[in-house]
Amino acid sequence: MALKTPEASVAAGLATAGLVYTIFDMSLPPLADVRTLASGNKDVQGSERTATAVSGAMVAGLGLLTGDPTVFVIGGAMVIALAWLYRHADQVSPLTGTMLPGNLSVPGAVSAAPAPTEPIYTDEFIG
Repeated sequence: MALKTPEASVAAGLATAGLVYTIFDMSLPPLADVRTLASGNKDVQGSERTATAVSGAMVAGLGLLTGDPTVFVIGGAMVIALAWLYRHADQVSPLTGTMLPGNLSVPGAVSAAPAPTEPIYTDEFIG
């Protein structure tokens, strides 16, 4: 049975969005902190996937319980928005403030050039 009034529908949708926000808030560090970590952090990625799955299941359950599509729409939009925000923040390089393509954004990526085997000396005295 769907909720009877549009006001109740929107209120239930906003309450669902608040629960989604709470799940992400309790599962992950703040977005500003995620942006300062090295790109491609496995812990952040795992936590983001878990928060997305748990909040998606919660939105589906509440949507089925209320029988109202507004709960699906508002709650689902919040899940998508927060998942995208965290995935984007995880891929931003803290050095440049932008997303880098491919392996350039992964710290410790193997380069094509071999590492030097002996130290490089200059004529300058460094003291």
